[in-house]
Amino acid sequence: MPIALRADFAAGGLRAAARQTKDAAQARRLLALAAIYDGASRTEAARIGGVTLQIVRDWVLRFNAEGPAGLVDRKAPGQAARLNDAHRTALAAALESGPIPAIHGVVRWRLIDLCQWLWEEHRVTVAKQTLSREVRALGY
Repeated sequence: MPIALRADFAAGGLRAAARQTKDAAQARRLLALAAIYDGASRTEAARIGGVTLQIVRDWVLRFNAEGPAGLVDRKAPGQAARLNDAHRTALAAALESGPIPAIHGVVRWRLIDLCQWLWEEHRVTVAKQTLSREVRALGY
C-alpha cells in the first residue's frame, strides 16, 4: 500500500510551485508528485522524476512532513567536529599561557606541538590542517 500524499495540496498547486522555483531538482520532484495527484502510478512518477520507486517514496515522506520546501536539496552534514567546546576552551587557555619549557619541551607552540598536547591532555587526534583552522577560528 503506497503512502498517501497530503490532502492540502493538489496537482495544479504543485505545478505552479514547480514553475516558480529556481531549483531544477525541486521542480522535477514537484512535477513527479503532481503526476501522482493526477492519478499516475508511482512507477510513472519515478519515470518522470528519473529515479527509482524508493526515492519517490522518500520524496513523498519529505513532502508530507515539510511541504514543497522539503523537496529542496539539503547540504550534507559532513563529519562531526573533532574538538568540542571544552577542547577549544582548553586550547585557548594553552595558547594564552604559552608552553612551559620544562613540562612541554618547547619554547613556543607550533601546530604539531599543539596536536601532541591535545593528544596527551584530551586523547583527541587532530591533523595540523584542522588544528590550524580551529586556531584561526579562535582568533589566534
